[in-house]
Amino acid sequence: MRLKPFRIARWVAASGIALSFALMGAGVAHAADVTVSAAASLSNAFKELAPAFEAAHPGTKLQFNFAASDALLAQITKGAPVDVFASADQETMDKAQQQNLLVDGTRRNFVSNTLVVITPAEGGVALKGLADLQRPAVKRIAIGRPEGVPAGRYAKGALEKAGLWTTIEPKAVFAQNVRQALDYVSRGETEAGFVYATDALVFKDKVRLLFSVPTPAPISYPIAVTRGGTNVDGGRRFLDFVASAAGQAVLARHGFQKP
Repeated sequence: MRLKPFRIARWVAASGIALSFALMGAGVAHAADVTVSAAASLSNAFKELAPAFEAAHPGTKLQFNFAASDALLAQITKGAPVDVFASADQETMDKAQQQNLLVDGTRRNFVSNTLVVITPAEGGVALKGLADLQRPAVKRIAIGRPEGVPAGRYAKGALEKAGLWTTIEPKAVFAQNVRQALDYVSRGETEAGFVYATDALVFKDKVRLLFSVPTPAPISYPIAVTRGGTNVDGGRRFLDFVASAAGQAVLARHGFQKP
């Protein structure tokens, strides 16, 4: 069975949402493919996982869609043909579960992360804590949109707890996902930014990690098989793989911590 191009095009037109599905670039997806919608911060690690998973499951290919968790949920809600959903926060996965979008019994936590503040590697500012973001030298701060990006919600929560949100918000340059916030800092377009520790590793030659940020809730990543996909068994196999010793080793190399 093959997913016909006109079916995808009709879904995209109806949803009004721009997608980055690799399967759309190919035009069609085979029934054995596993389509994974995952938080942007997972992109490098999941891409490295793919060859080993595909080698262990001959005939199965992984198709990835990376974006902010909220945007991915919106796509799934509107009928995107997704087999696996991996979110950067529990709140977004809770919404998916409340909407009955997940296959019962498949949800699990598979990694954790840390929020950090970064500055450009060259010409960056020296900051020791959140209060230093108030300094005049810090004119712009990259942060994910709190209403649509988990990293932004974590950052806002930390700043609110420190009594700094109203002071810092006017300096915010809001990003569509955490990797866009990383790009802003790496290009020197902002003096500082909030990203995950794993993102700072991606551009370790372009950004400098200044300090970790305590968050009101732990940064725990859940993953689940979704009801709207066509390959439930393949989705289950992918979940098992990311939880396996081999999968966890790859995730650890990219800076992710145990769940």
